[in-house]
Amino acid sequence: MRKFTLAAAVAAISITLAACGGAAEQPAAEPADATTEVAAPSGTIVDAAVANPDFSTLVAAVQAAGLVDTLSSAGPFTVFAPTNAAFAKLPAGTVENLTQPAQRETLTGILTYHVVAGRVTAADLVAQIQSGGGTATLTTVQGGTLTARLQGSNVVLTDAAGGTSTVTATDVAASNGLIHVIDTVLMPAAG
Repeated sequence: MRKFTLAAAVAAISITLAACGGAAEQPAAEPADATTEVAAPSGTIVDAAVANPDFSTLVAAVQAAGLVDTLSSAGPFTVFAPTNAAFAKLPAGTVENLTQPAQRETLTGILTYHVVAGRVTAADLVAQIQSGGGTATLTTVQGGTLTARLQGSNVVLTDAAGGTSTVTATDVAASNGLIHVIDTVLMPAAG
């Protein structure tokens, strides 16, 4: 039950990130700039995501996975939220297939793979990368791991499948966590 609740919370954070996607993009390697932190929205993560058209695909996925109700839990969580353009990079028909009721468990796994328990600011993540000799390993709510590296001034995440995603906006504050916008959907290891 707790695993499902965490998954739902992850999805909710994803929605919040989506809703906050309108924030100015900041290079992930420059987290000390106070302008990267945005005031927490008065509504839930879900409310914020629904309000931002750049995250309509993420919102639809969260709804299809049945994670909307759990996304307003206290957290805190850090969500790496893919934009509509990130979802558009997937092979044709992938999103449509994943949002079918029979794929609910798979979709939930993918969405929760984008969530890390706790509040990990851009500055925290860069510090972890630097103290880790160039990489940081993040354990997701789904149970898998992401590897973070600096590439120039950007944080790049590598998923279990070897795919990469660049963080394009950082430290978007939400009432129950923090959102970092990413440009590619991350994929957990095949189960």
